[in-house]
Parts: sequence; structure tokens; C-alpha cells
Amino acid sequence: MSTIDESNKSQIEENAKISTEQSSPNLIDVLLGQKEHRVVDSETMILETQKRIWGALKQGYEYTGITDESERFLRKNVFSKFDIIVLYVDLVGSTTMTLELPEDKLAIIISSFALEMASVITLHGGYVLKFVGDAVIGYFVASENPLLAADNAVSCAKSMLTVIQKGINPILNQYDYPDLMVKIGVDFGQSIVVRYGSNPDASPVDLMGPAMNIASKIQSLAKPNQILIGDDVHHRLHPSSQSSFKEIVWRNNEWKYRSRLTGKIYPVYEYGS
Repeated sequence: MSTIDESNKSQIEENAKISTEQSSPNLIDVLLGQKEHRVVDSETMILETQKRIWGALKQGYEYTGITDESERFLRKNVFSKFDIIVLYVDLVGSTTMTLELPEDKLAIIISSFALEMASVITLHGGYVLKFVGDAVIGYFVASENPLLAADNAVSCAKSMLTVIQKGINPILNQYDYPDLMVKIGVDFGQSIVVRYGSNPDASPVDLMGPAMNIASKIQSLAKPNQILIGDDVHHRLHPSSQSSFKEIVWRNNEWKYRSRLTGKIYPVYEYGS
């Protein structure tokens, strides 16, 4: 675990105080509350993340402005079918954290992590489907432009690692909290919007389809801080992005899923930074 000297710590805390005291809307609040995502450079994204995490741990900062764009989109399209790219991001080692950290701090860390991941999804033009324990599920509508959706989803996954490693963890280290690590799985496929009940405004809505299941299974096989994508995502990526992935050679029958189109083992690719 890395240690940050007191001068750096003081500087970050001072920046965070200034940020939380300003009356202008916070970056994440604006991004999560609007339809059109804004392009934010990595340096700005990391700095804003650090300010929010510091504020959550030190001052009880609460994330605001989160609107459920996904639910509105799904309710408008109940029983419709869409090509989507699904992204699962799951926190690694949360059981150990549960045993080591006070409950209040654990709740702040996990909720802040989930909302930071949600902001990254929104930044890259995706929807946040739901929070499941310490996992976040996002999706990118790919019916009109699957190539763009694939690139956005993969860029989103890479940004998640950047935010965690350079934004969240340096602040946690100041308080001797453990580094966060994640596993990310991404896949493409057609899904249908389902509604559980007859009330169009209140009955739960969700997405159902093979991509939801495969992305979850791919994510479960990833190593800490590893991005895995299915072949249906890989072949839709720009060639420059494809070259940063390599196909996984499975051993000991770790992966048994077969493509419904070819009948062969469905290829999965890992990101090599």
C-alpha cells in the first residue's frame, strides 16, 4: 500500500474543501443528471474523483443529481428488442473489507465506488442499469451504431481502471484503507426490455438476453483489474483497439460457453495494458 506525504495530503484536502464549498454544480452531479454526456479529460476526471472521495470520507459528501435515465428509457420501450453492449464491473475483495473496516466507512467506500463507476458509464454515453451489491451493471445501446457503442464500452472499462487506480486508491491510502480492485466483463447481443407487473409507472423494468448472462460469466472469470470482452464485442472494435486485446487460451475447462452461431467455444479476449 502506498503512502502519500503530508504536504500532498494537505493539498488534496484543501482542493477538496474548496470544491465542496463552491456553489457551482459538481461535475458528477451534472453528468449524471443530463442526457448528453460531456467529454472530460482523464486528468480532470481523476482530480474530481479524488475531491469527491475525500469529501465522502471526511465530510460525508453525498452524491446528488442522479437521475434514472435508464429506467425512463426502459419504460418507454417495454417489450422492445435492442442490440446492446453490457458491462459488468464488480468489486474484488469486498468480503475481506467487511471484516477489516468499520461498517460506516465500508458503506461510504462501496457506495462511492459504485457511484463513481456510474459516472464513468454516463460519461461514455451508456446507461446505468442497476447496482447489485458491490457490482454495477451498465449498457450501451448498439442498434444504430454498434461500432461506436463497442468503442465507447471498452473506453469506459479502461477509464474505470484509471479512476480506481489514480483517483480513488490514492485517497484511500491516506487513511490506510486497502486499494480497490475490480473485474470487468463486456459482451454484445440482443436483449428485450421486460416489465414485471402491469403498472407502467411503478412495476420493475429490466433487460433480459444472452449478453446479460455472458457478460456476467466473463466478468466472474477475470482477474483483479482485468478487462475481458466477448468476441461479439471484439470484432466490432476499431482495429486500433482490437490490437490491444489478445484471445484467452482456456485450460481445465474454465470456459464452456459455445456460440449459438458457430457451435464452437465462444472466444473471449483480455485487455493488455
